Amino acid sequence: MTARTNYDRDHDQDRDEDHFTIRDVVASYNAGAPTLAPGYEGLPFEEVHASVRDLLPDQGACVLDMGAGTGRDSAWFAANSYKVVAAEPAAEMRAMGKALHPSPDIRWMDDSLPALEKIPRSKLTFDLIWLSAVWMHVPPSARARGFRKLVSVMSPGGSMMLTLRQGPPPADRPMEPATAADVEVLARRHGLLTVCSERVPDVFGREGIAWEVIWLRLPVLDTQGPSPRPRPQELV
Repeated sequence: MTARTNYDRDHDQDRDEDHFTIRDVVASYNAGAPTLAPGYEGLPFEEVHASVRDLLPDQGACVLDMGAGTGRDSAWFAANSYKVVAAEPAAEMRAMGKALHPSPDIRWMDDSLPALEKIPRSKLTFDLIWLSAVWMHVPPSARARGFRKLVSVMSPGGSMMLTLRQGPPPADRPMEPATAADVEVLARRHGLLTVCSERVPDVFGREGIAWEVIWLRLPVLDTQGPSPRPRPQELV
C-alpha cells in the first residue's frame, strides 16, 4: 500500500471544504503550460509590475518567487543582482522555466502552498516574498495556513507582494476570489503592515478583469538586527 503524504492529507482536507484543491491547480498548469507560457513570457516584468518597482529592496536581496511559473519574474530579479528561489509545483511549468532562464542565481524548487514544506526546512529567510497571480489559486480554507507559512520565512524588515485577480475566473484554471481586504486581515494577524494597496488594469486588456496589488512589510522588532541567514545558493 502506498504511504500517504502531507500533500495527500492537505488534498483531502481541502476537498471537504473547497471547490478545488492545490492538486487540481497544479494539474491545470501542467496541462496548460504550452499555451500559457508564451503569454507570460511575452510581457516584460517592467510593464506587469510597474506599480511596485519603486518598493523593491536593494540589489543582493533574497527573493522567494512563489508560484514562479515559467520564471519570467525570477529571471528579471536574477538579472538585476537578486538571489532567487523560484518555487513552482507544476513540473511542466518548472521545466520550461529552467530551460528558458538558465541562471545560476535562480534556485528552482518543487514546493507549494499551503503546506510549503521544503522551503522552511532549508532555514532560508527572504527579504521579499513575491506572489504574482498566485493567491487566488490557494483554496480559501487553506489561506490562513499558507499565509502563516509564508510569514515564517520572511526576514525582519522583509516584504510580501501579492497581485489578486478580480473578475470572472478562467475556465481552465481553478481559483476563488481573493481581495486585498482579506489579505490585510491576515497581515494584521501576523503583525505585518500594509505599505500600499491599489487596483490596476489587466495588462492583457481583458474585459472585466483587473488586479489588486498589495505590498506588506514585516517590521523589525529586534533592535540588535537580524541574525545572518543562509543565502539561496546554499540550499541543498
